[in-house]
Amino acid sequence: MIRGFISSPPDEAQLLSMLLKLTGARNTIEVGVFTGCSVLATALAIPDDGKVVAIDVSRKDFDIGLPFIEKAGVAHKVDFRNGPAQPILDEMLADVRHNSPSLISWRESEGKYDFAFVDADKENYGNYHEQLLRLVRVGGVLAYDNTLWGGTVALPDDTPLTDDDRDIRDVIREFNAKITADQRVEVVQIPIADGITLCRRIV
Repeated sequence: MIRGFISSPPDEAQLLSMLLKLTGARNTIEVGVFTGCSVLATALAIPDDGKVVAIDVSRKDFDIGLPFIEKAGVAHKVDFRNGPAQPILDEMLADVRHNSPSLISWRESEGKYDFAFVDADKENYGNYHEQLLRLVRVGGVLAYDNTLWGGTVALPDDTPLTDDDRDIRDVIREFNAKITADQRVEVVQIPIADGITLCRRIV
């Protein structure tokens, strides 16, 4: 595929798989799945009764990888939702509220997911972070891809870059600073693939 390079690489998939197993994750969310490389790694790692809610604007891209997910025997674990992520995450939050009518039970059930992986439009990472912090339980993990953006986040401001790379670099820098200062999570950035930042929810 011409855009195959944007798929999650094997080392990142192995890391996600190990994290899911170490944390005992059962219910997960993925925002931005492309052809489903990371979805496949997740579905293979979680228990047979686990579920990954996979969100992407392109059903066409996901359908390219779906036969491999089916061949692996894990398609029953994948709940693909087609469309922009923010409204879908809002719907998921609304479902939690609807199924938990009292304020106490809503708060108790709000964090029903164990893990979330985000690899979508970078300018909305901050918005996804706020939504996912309410969906992922205390002790759960949120993982964000591309937080090094080819190393550009560490380069001097006057480094020659394309306009697109400069814009995304600036967005990622802002996001990195935001979550580093977020007292609701513990944060570590790992130089695997294009940089993956892990946030463990602590409150």
